[in-house]
Amino acid sequence: MRRENQSSMSHFLLLGLPIPPEQQGVFFALFLGMYLTTVLGNLLILLLIRLDSRLHTPMDFFLSHLAFTDVSFSSVTIPKMLMSVQTQDQSIPHAGCVTQMYFFIYFTVLDNFLLTSMAYDRYVAICHPLHYPTIMRQGLCTFLVTVSWILSCANALCHTLLLTQLSFCADNSIPHFFCDLGALLKLSCSDTSLNELAIFTVGVAVITLPLMCILISYGRIGATILKVPSTKGICKALSTCGSHLSVVCLYYGTIIGLYFFPSSSTSSDQNVIASVMYTVVTPLLNPFIYSLRNRDMKGALEKLFHRAKVLSQ
Repeated sequence: MRRENQSSMSHFLLLGLPIPPEQQGVFFALFLGMYLTTVLGNLLILLLIRLDSRLHTPMDFFLSHLAFTDVSFSSVTIPKMLMSVQTQDQSIPHAGCVTQMYFFIYFTVLDNFLLTSMAYDRYVAICHPLHYPTIMRQGLCTFLVTVSWILSCANALCHTLLLTQLSFCADNSIPHFFCDLGALLKLSCSDTSLNELAIFTVGVAVITLPLMCILISYGRIGATILKVPSTKGICKALSTCGSHLSVVCLYYGTIIGLYFFPSSSTSSDQNVIASVMYTVVTPLLNPFIYSLRNRDMKGALEKLFHRAKVLSQ
């Protein structure tokens, strides 16, 4: 019976976003524009950081990895969603679904670790400014990023290997626009208790612990800012971490609202729409948040445009 179930489940059906058929063309153009903006915006950040020596700081080093992660994160889900809307083909091969789930988990967890590293960078910059060059040396930054990539890979691989041990029933419809791990477990005919245990235990390690570290870092930052006597000093301290804090609130706010305060079982469409926030909207807004609140980034962008203008004449 198990072998029959596994052999018959050669593909899944992604039901996609709850969009009326007559509006699919409009939403296709909207999401295509958002995806292209996400890719171009984050690639522009990578280019600016590489070309401008003023952006060769620890924070910008983390930001470059975050920008690459956002491009990859968006590319895991959005192209397939756009293709399904355009061709009306909702099927995805079993191997393709598992691969998409792996990379989705990979880059989601990597985002968490990178945001945590950036929070630590801001904590050192504000709470220990005199020791900042000594603490946030290149070796430590490289170590933090390397560990983030390795732990993210291990976490995604753990869930993927456990999923491959499951067999699936006749129903292969996933009420989502990507291969979500939770939705896949609901389709399984096997005992998923081990998978759920892994989600809970590993989830605490890769979601809750980084969030706690970020909250502790900003708690210490807040306490330090309150001790600053001048308003100018407070504004300067806030400006150094304002962009990162905006991204953290946007990213974790959506995840907490989706997973810690789930909607009723009759409103699965709301869960799908909420997922769009951190899979589509957050990677889209990150380049604008960092470029608009970072003076050096804006200066590098103006310098790049000026250089392009001179070369075009």
